Amino acid sequence: MSVVTLIGAGQMASALTFPLFENGHEVRLVGSPLDDEIIDRLGKDNYHINLLRTLHEGIHYIKCKDVQEAIIGADLIVCGVSSFGVDWFADEILPILDENIPVISVTKGMLDFEDGTMMTYPEYWQKKLPENSRLKLYAIGGPCTARDLADHDPSFVGYCGPDFETLCWIRSLFATDYYVVSLTKDVVGLECAVALKNGYALGTALAIGMAEKAGDDGVNHNNSEAALFQESVKEMLELLRIVGGGVDNIMFAAGDLNVTVAAGRSRTVGLMLGKGYGIDQIMADLKGQTLEAVVIATRTARAVKALAKAKKVDIDDFPLLMHVNELLNEKKPLNIPWKKFQKEMS
Repeated sequence: MSVVTLIGAGQMASALTFPLFENGHEVRLVGSPLDDEIIDRLGKDNYHINLLRTLHEGIHYIKCKDVQEAIIGADLIVCGVSSFGVDWFADEILPILDENIPVISVTKGMLDFEDGTMMTYPEYWQKKLPENSRLKLYAIGGPCTARDLADHDPSFVGYCGPDFETLCWIRSLFATDYYVVSLTKDVVGLECAVALKNGYALGTALAIGMAEKAGDDGVNHNNSEAALFQESVKEMLELLRIVGGGVDNIMFAAGDLNVTVAAGRSRTVGLMLGKGYGIDQIMADLKGQTLEAVVIATRTARAVKALAKAKKVDIDDFPLLMHVNELLNEKKPLNIPWKKFQKEMS
């Protein structure tokens, strides 16, 4: 039996308690500074108010103020914060961790810089560590929604990190007959792949909103949705090449894109944009919800624009991303550039 401390009581970290607990490990779920209400309810009856599922009896629920005690004796630390908690985790949690204990993150996303460089969160955290730190960071990516995982729906994901032997050990803690894990040392490839899909899920869901606005009840949008899905995969593949990630990770991007278009907040934003709502109204309607799609689409578009300005990429290779950025940040009306998806591949 191992001791696993999950920091951040969001939906995915909480869903991961299912395979961990069922594999016989001691599980400690620690809330972030924003999770007190979640932890209070879990302590009463194991019910997670956001995941909408009842967790196993026997999990330890701990508030953020007691995080130092929660990491004592832990064999693995899991970062379960949203992308908005990345700096909090770097500044408040990483400095108090035992450098000999590996950390694995479920947080998806990327940062962008003025020169167009895009950086994964594990890379960012590594740069925040002292130069001689021995702490090793790992990450999880792939098509897996929290509620389906909690319901034991068969899920296939990827774990990435610097040491393959440690990856194998981490997989042994989580793997079950319904939670299947591939391994790779390509952190940039896997993490960029699964970060990108949120923005492109928003773009693909535009077709669903357009069909609903037309009164088709989602019946007659298969071709348009497939076209947007196809263009999304094409653009994500090009972005993987730009950041230097292995292109075989496109399978995780495509799988994650599919599951995110099917349900979730990224779908909701795209659907509402497709119906003709403006982003300001959408943000007001969804106030209080974490909208990863808006963040990642904005950052990726900004990076591509910087790279195009430096003549390192052709901005015309990203028509869907650029239009999503127009909808989100330039308040332009919906006008999907279908003709720009055409390619002459001689």
